[in-house]
Amino acid sequence: MSRGFDRTSFVNDDVRLRERAAEVAADRRRRGLDGLVGGLEACIVCVEPHNLGAAVDELLRTTGLRFSGAYENPDYVTCVLGLEGSADFLVRCRKRPGNPFLPYNLNPRTARLPNTRLETFVYKCRDLDAFVRLQHERGTRFLTPGPVRRGAYDYIQTPPSPHTGNALGFLQWRGEEGNYLYEGASQLPLVFVKPDLPHLADIGHLDHSATRVRAEHRDDAIIEFMGLTGYDFDFAIYVESLNSITSVARFTHHDYAQVFTSGITPFTSEEESGPTEKFIHNFGLRVHHVAFHTENIDAVFAGLKQDGMRFLVELVGSPEEGLKQTFSETSPTTFLVTEYIHRFGGFDGFFTRSNVTELTRATDRQ
Repeated sequence: MSRGFDRTSFVNDDVRLRERAAEVAADRRRRGLDGLVGGLEACIVCVEPHNLGAAVDELLRTTGLRFSGAYENPDYVTCVLGLEGSADFLVRCRKRPGNPFLPYNLNPRTARLPNTRLETFVYKCRDLDAFVRLQHERGTRFLTPGPVRRGAYDYIQTPPSPHTGNALGFLQWRGEEGNYLYEGASQLPLVFVKPDLPHLADIGHLDHSATRVRAEHRDDAIIEFMGLTGYDFDFAIYVESLNSITSVARFTHHDYAQVFTSGITPFTSEEESGPTEKFIHNFGLRVHHVAFHTENIDAVFAGLKQDGMRFLVELVGSPEEGLKQTFSETSPTTFLVTEYIHRFGGFDGFFTRSNVTELTRATDRQ
């Protein structure tokens, strides 16, 4: 934001955002960046060392993800979870000090687990060397001067964004896709068994995730993300009664979507600012939830409840409205909420205003 910015009078709207989104999309085309970055390949979730096993067990017990292996290098122990047709989850813990995400984790509700967050979204890249060269021309900073060669893939990552607290990684496969083991890392004899729970078969791919960003940084967060990926701002749903905006960026209408949730106006107090800005005040800038496409959502909801999962809200929506959704309670190991979502046949939207309102209101219970 520019100097002289007045938080007391700031109010979000989409007019300037759409102008800026059109400018950055045109700049991507002009620079030759279009087509270099594809869809989401993986999410990197970091937890405390004592929570690593519990975090993996939790994801295996509450999603369709399956454990495919673990490895160790001098910096991390990493467990790989995957599902055909979905982004992988790399669940890891740090082995030594030096965490660039630490400033974003020291908040009233998160400081007790200072290394815990979904840190990085990793996107597939068609030509990583060209992408890095063109991004350097834009002034983009990365954690390394150029791509790091890691066995079956090349990789580069941005520092955490001041607007989201998240980093973006970019990966180009050179060998077997899904093989994250590389020279300098050793395979670990860890085994995590997926529970034999029938309802888990109906929990599918990662549909979207939502990052909470401050009202005054909403536009900058979306523009920054567009400039680094092939995604475009699609639409926003305003819930004035809760001082909240849900903004959706899409790659295609069939791929994982990136969602940014912010206030319409900036935070003033927990009593007055609404659940979205209140969450940021307590948990900081971070991914609030990850959402999985779910078939037979009523049966899945009942099965998860029977297995002990607790929820912030009952199922909201209906076949007539086009979709059903729910939010779990906050995970004690990752700070993530899990959303389960089903869109009924013929529904041509992404969200409905009524569902967004109910789910936003539910976050006030965190």
